[in-house]
Amino acid sequence: MELVIGLTAIAVAILIGMGALGIGIGMGLLGGRFLEGAARQPELVPMLQVKMFIVVALLDAVGMIGVGIGLYFAFANPFIGQLQKALGG
Repeated sequence: MELVIGLTAIAVAILIGMGALGIGIGMGLLGGRFLEGAARQPELVPMLQVKMFIVVALLDAVGMIGVGIGLYFAFANPFIGQLQKALGG
């Protein structure tokens, strides 16, 4: 039982950590491309800025979904119930 709980905690940490890493890299690339586009064509800044904020919101949504799934596994772990059934407890 403790093994399942421990491995679940490690999986949750990896899930949230990799999600945060991916979001950080994505936002860095997005910000850099936005600045390049704004420097090349300053008249398009308002349109580019709106599109950048939409993509940033979608990136944040991915992170929030990862945190939600991680919290589900941390507090309502379905694997513990299956383990108890398998052990006959």
